[in-house]
Amino acid sequence: MHKLVVLYPDPDHFRDYYVNNHLSLVTRMPGLHAWRYSFEVAATQGQTPYFAVFEAEFADAEAMTAARESPQGRQVAADVANYAIGGAVVIHYPVQNGTH
Repeated sequence: MHKLVVLYPDPDHFRDYYVNNHLSLVTRMPGLHAWRYSFEVAATQGQTPYFAVFEAEFADAEAMTAARESPQGRQVAADVANYAIGGAVVIHYPVQNGTH
């Protein structure tokens, strides 16, 4: 599995547009296995620089890249400027399964 994470630092003009517009674009991305988000980001110590997080799961890095480069993925990326005034931090990584 490969995970894409987006961290948002600025809450202005965000929540309503994100939930009612942006997420419907995200669900159209090809190869998307699962997605989730939260507006309740907290740090274990001190203050966090982020107020929201989004996670998307793909089969592998190639599937994530194909989704981001698809017409739907380009539409999602272009839409970020409509609600994330402070920009966003986008990271991705392969997920390793843990054991007990």
